Amino acid sequence: MEKATFGAGCFWGVEVSFANIPGVTATAVGYEGGKTQAPSYKDVCTDSTGHAEVVEVDFDPDRVSYATLLDAFFSLHDPTQLNRQGPDWGTQYRSAIFYHSPEQKEVAEAKIGELTAAGKFAPKKIVTQVTPAQTFWRAEDYHQRYLEKRGLASCHI
Repeated sequence: MEKATFGAGCFWGVEVSFANIPGVTATAVGYEGGKTQAPSYKDVCTDSTGHAEVVEVDFDPDRVSYATLLDAFFSLHDPTQLNRQGPDWGTQYRSAIFYHSPEQKEVAEAKIGELTAAGKFAPKKIVTQVTPAQTFWRAEDYHQRYLEKRGLASCHI
């Protein structure tokens, strides 16, 4: 089993999408990349903690590759929007990949290079941050599987 952590805007819809990928064994939403210890949703929403809303993904690399998860990540949001996704704005909504190994970093950077070379988002530039995984702070229980609990399949913009 391996972990992958992605920030792609509001974590509710992103979690649903990753949870539905065969080979993903678990997901959790939370906060990563900031300076505050044990931040709450209210703290993160102030845009002062430095955290991104993220989805932590547990996956079986024999069933789904990290590259496939990256493909999903780049299809789930607009990686050219700096510190926002649609109507949501602030650094907590930034596009970010928190890698858990040198191999994940290499694959993530190669994917960004590939998408850039192919002009996938041209003329805009991909602004996705690729940084080492830090402490994952699990979000409050009411955020976990938020859409599923409400009988919703997505909240895409």
